Amino acid sequence: MTYERVKNDIVVKGVECFDLDLTLDCGQAFRWVKQEDGSYSGVAGGYYLNIMKDGDCFIFKDTSEEAFEGFWRHYFDLDKDYAAICERLKEDELLASTIDTYYGIRILNQDSWEALCSFVISQQNNIKRIKLIINRLCAAYGKDLGGGSYTFPSAETLSKLSVEDFEALGTGYRAKYLERLSKGVMSGEIDLNKIKALPLDEARKELLNIYGVGIKVANCALLFGFEFYSAFPVDVWMKRVMEYYPDGLPECFEGIEGIAQQYLFHWARNNL
Repeated sequence: MTYERVKNDIVVKGVECFDLDLTLDCGQAFRWVKQEDGSYSGVAGGYYLNIMKDGDCFIFKDTSEEAFEGFWRHYFDLDKDYAAICERLKEDELLASTIDTYYGIRILNQDSWEALCSFVISQQNNIKRIKLIINRLCAAYGKDLGGGSYTFPSAETLSKLSVEDFEALGTGYRAKYLERLSKGVMSGEIDLNKIKALPLDEARKELLNIYGVGIKVANCALLFGFEFYSAFPVDVWMKRVMEYYPDGLPECFEGIEGIAQQYLFHWARNNL
């Protein structure tokens, strides 16, 4: 991967296996919006970004080198060899053709706090409504970046809210979970950095001890917000997929089960 600054943009070359649609509109992150020109706009890590693909290049519009190196490079995991990962996963018969069909899915390295809150909100919810609730939350309590864009509010900010304040955003029964979660993180009772440094099984147990966090939310947060690529979220679609693996997941998935899960999930949604 190489990049250069062209006027106010960062132009990235040499990144394989990166499809904007499959990565930014697959349900792992909820703050990206596809524009009419095919680009995506969103906010993460306190930065606003518009990103588009032009031939073999990815253009990070109006982005400083500091923001690219300090945040976006890791967020999009641009240094990970996803092409090699996909070749390894193709050792599995089911994924051999599935990867070619949905080639380009990447796991985003999202902020742990934002990811955990987002997946608490996602419970018994559809993507359109999840995005609507999160947008309301950010507009009401996030930092205004201008142009209608807002950062995700901090635990400190949200810890001052009541259950009723969360309910006013349309969170429904999840309001009491968010209220308890934000106060727990703010007080230090819930230490997200500590959880991130634990082995997977221990990190999962810590998340499951949080009020309102079940196994699916925990695994989604671990995969998409805590950089546990071996976390393997299972929903109704993945339960059907697991019928194809009666003896358990194949050896080629080891350590990257979460990446395999994304391909299997897309296959299931389109074929089962």
